[in-house]
Amino acid sequence: MKRRDFLASLTAAAGVVAWRPRAAARVRFGYAAITWNGNDRQAIDDIAALGYRGIQLRQPAFDMWGERPAELKDLLARKHLVFVALSSGNAPLDPARDAETIALHVRHAQFLRDAGGRYLQIIDDRPQGRAPTAEDYRRMGQLLTDIGRRTADLGIPLGYHNHMGALGQSPEEVTRVLDAADPRYVRLLLDVAHYQQAGGDPAQAVRQHAGRLLFLHIKDLAGDRFVELGRGRVDLKALFAALDDVRYDGWGMVELDSVTDPAETPKESGAIARRYLESIKRWSEES
Repeated sequence: MKRRDFLASLTAAAGVVAWRPRAAARVRFGYAAITWNGNDRQAIDDIAALGYRGIQLRQPAFDMWGERPAELKDLLARKHLVFVALSSGNAPLDPARDAETIALHVRHAQFLRDAGGRYLQIIDDRPQGRAPTAEDYRRMGQLLTDIGRRTADLGIPLGYHNHMGALGQSPEEVTRVLDAADPRYVRLLLDVAHYQQAGGDPAQAVRQHAGRLLFLHIKDLAGDRFVELGRGRVDLKALFAALDDVRYDGWGMVELDSVTDPAETPKESGAIARRYLESIKRWSEES
């Protein structure tokens, strides 16, 4: 796909995703495989069995199927799972490594495309021992734009993941990263728990960044610990109300970094999240 055609289709899709004229959001729920700590085959089996429609994978998937993307594509098709996103790692604040960084993320995007996936997730680095500067944001915006331009050539949109310990940590910093990057090539993967942990209101973030939303990480937070949906302090009902307000139509990836109880399996954590979504009338068989 040529970049011009890709950008035209992405621009049209963005209007549909963010402003679809309907009464409520349409969130398709997937689940992130991070909870399984690299056991991706088990994650695929469990996430499919729980009824989620999509999956997000990480570096272990690239390590396992990087040379055999068609094998992963076939496996996910048999399990009726959409390969929603691949976590592609970091973009360091080191100009000397820019070429290496771009090449790495392009390789991941090629794998993602060949495995039938949709979105590439990227996180950036925060400077150590000092506050971020305007030049840090300028450089990172340019690097993300360069990566996103290259992944766009492959038909893969790039999603910037706000995260604690990243350059885009606080709400103001997330905005600065997005403002520094070309919106044609860099959109937002909004992680609602990290956003709240950094002092933000996830519902407000949805409204503020509606035009840049690519997809979401839907997760909960108790203190500074990530927990199953409905067991923390993130106002998920307000989040979904905001998604309704902007007519969001896209993916919401439920994520839990690790199980909260050693006696609990990742599958049981995923079931807790599904029951919560059912309890607030957000789950449907069409999700």
